[in-house]
Amino acid sequence: MIISWNTTQECNISCIHCYRDAGNKRTDELSTEEGKKLLDEMERAGFKIIILSGGEPLMRADIYELIRYAKSIGLRPVLGTNGILITEEVAIKLKEAGLGAAGISLDSTDKAIHDKFRQSEGAWNKTIAAMEACRKAKLPFQVHTTITNWNEKEVTNITDLAVEKGAMAHHIFFLVPTGRGKDIEDTTLKTEEYEAVLTRILEKQKEVSIELKPTCAPQFMRIAKERNIPMRFTRGCLAGTSYCVILPNGDVQACPYLPTKIGNVKETNFDVLWRDSEMFNQLRHEPLKGGCGTCGYDKICGGCRARAYYYSDGDYMAEEPWCDRGIRKTKQ
Repeated sequence: MIISWNTTQECNISCIHCYRDAGNKRTDELSTEEGKKLLDEMERAGFKIIILSGGEPLMRADIYELIRYAKSIGLRPVLGTNGILITEEVAIKLKEAGLGAAGISLDSTDKAIHDKFRQSEGAWNKTIAAMEACRKAKLPFQVHTTITNWNEKEVTNITDLAVEKGAMAHHIFFLVPTGRGKDIEDTTLKTEEYEAVLTRILEKQKEVSIELKPTCAPQFMRIAKERNIPMRFTRGCLAGTSYCVILPNGDVQACPYLPTKIGNVKETNFDVLWRDSEMFNQLRHEPLKGGCGTCGYDKICGGCRARAYYYSDGDYMAEEPWCDRGIRKTKQ
């Protein structure tokens, strides 16, 4: 099981697609001690991998302490970062603290496109330097890319760059309209192009040794099965079943892109929320609606619950709108 903790709302850049609408630090963010308590509760709930993200997690002064603590209690800490703050010195410190891997965001092989995504001139160069710093420090890293119609044509070129730089994986995130991502909803991939890009990614997997994983596009599991492409994954959408997220202030959500509050870890222990939440149990045990419940792939796909929420006025059990297996084709 894997879990994300958005450790801070603070960020050093202002990406146009940021699901957390990050920028300034919140006054109610979890303290170091509250964070350690949360990590204990994550371990007690059975989680194995903790993604420390943000905002930009490297802007937390205690991030190395949190990494060390997570490692000490048996969790595998990994980092979700824009990479800009990773110098050779920082990469060494992360490695020494016990970080398992860094996920570094790169949205294009074109400097101008990436910098436009990140709203930060020079971001591309600093991100590439971060990868080289990790490689030098022998700190494993993977590349994270958010796909829209701006950059979908170069997705496999980004994979090639990831391989060249020594990444262990390339995880491709399909934009879900939440946070600042709502402002660029018109750039999201719809039905045919959505399916075509997933197919290209999975065909590319046959050519490269690093792991390719689409995220927020659970239909990749169905396509892999149809094309007999081996995958180590067992399900597409993990929201509420073997994954969830903690926000900077302690709010719990089933997914970073599904803005429904389940509870707050300052008020109720996380392991109790994970076990007893009505929403979590609904996602685990109740049948999905519409085509997602009848297509025959619900057990390995599950449809994107966050996209279902956005396009059905808040019904996270609804069918996903952009799948081509008997799902309605709206908003095209």
